[in-house]
Amino acid sequence: MVYGYARVSTKGQAKDGNSLEAQENLLKEAGAEIVYKDAFTGTKADRPELNKLLNKLQPGDKLIVTKLDRIARSAQQGIEIIDKLAEKGVTVHILNIGIIDKSPTGKLIRTIFLGFAEFERDMIVERTQEGKAIAKQKPDFKEGRPKKYTQKQIEHALSLLDSHSYTQVEEITGISVSTLVRAKRKAKNQ
Repeated sequence: MVYGYARVSTKGQAKDGNSLEAQENLLKEAGAEIVYKDAFTGTKADRPELNKLLNKLQPGDKLIVTKLDRIARSAQQGIEIIDKLAEKGVTVHILNIGIIDKSPTGKLIRTIFLGFAEFERDMIVERTQEGKAIAKQKPDFKEGRPKKYTQKQIEHALSLLDSHSYTQVEEITGISVSTLVRAKRKAKNQ
């Protein structure tokens, strides 16, 4: 049996070609009959669909993944998974690398690529932390996502609720009903 595994860790990956749909299409084009999909960070060892897939794989099966970092971002975790699969008699095919086998060359390639994947993840974390530390030094720093609407826009929308329904105010202002409800609740509690 030929299985595929796809994983995304962020919604932003839908925009950069790593979406679940894009991965699933590539996996099916490469021959995957069944594709298991997770939406968890690669640093998490417990990924429900990957765990189901790993338990289902039998000797002679083939596992296809678009990129090595879809299985794991930690070199140690990736090596453990691939070694267990090789011992079980499962062929691992990474589309952007090729077949990873038990040969010394296969082990070298696997280790190097997993090392780079872990390095890349660590660099992303480091840059994010540095950026956040710099941003926190600014006096107007606020944690979280920036507000989409100004206080004036929210107040105007709330005043429209006196003579219009939530749906009508949403159509007029573009501010969603859920945002209006939260704003009204917040104003009531103040």
